[in-house]
Amino acid sequence: QVQLVESGGGLVQAGGSLRLSCAASGSIFSINAMGWYRQAPGKQRELVAAITSSSSTNYADSVRGRITISRDNAKNTVYLQMNSLKPEDAAVYYCNADLSVDRRGVPYPLDYWGQGTQVTVSS
Repeated sequence: QVQLVESGGGLVQAGGSLRLSCAASGSIFSINAMGWYRQAPGKQRELVAAITSSSSTNYADSVRGRITISRDNAKNTVYLQMNSLKPEDAAVYYCNADLSVDRRGVPYPLDYWGQGTQVTVSS
């Protein structure tokens, strides 16, 4: 059983900052890529940023330069530092982990999602 627990969402004024965290726990053999996605009302879920186990990163064009993804491999945690937030950044933010679970000593690949955390940006 694996859980992804997100925290850090909330209400912020335009131009403000928030830091999201997502901690993975359970019978984890290894974690490959971790990422953050978001979904605004009436829109499809979209990738915000992703980071590999070697810390290579990928960002959506709309957030590049304002948002930074990082991870602490020792804590199985990924962070999303969001600065200069805009009203269009408002959405439910979901953590995703591409990982392998430990099944009797054998790694089994799976994809997990967090429950989502709301980010609201007031203009």
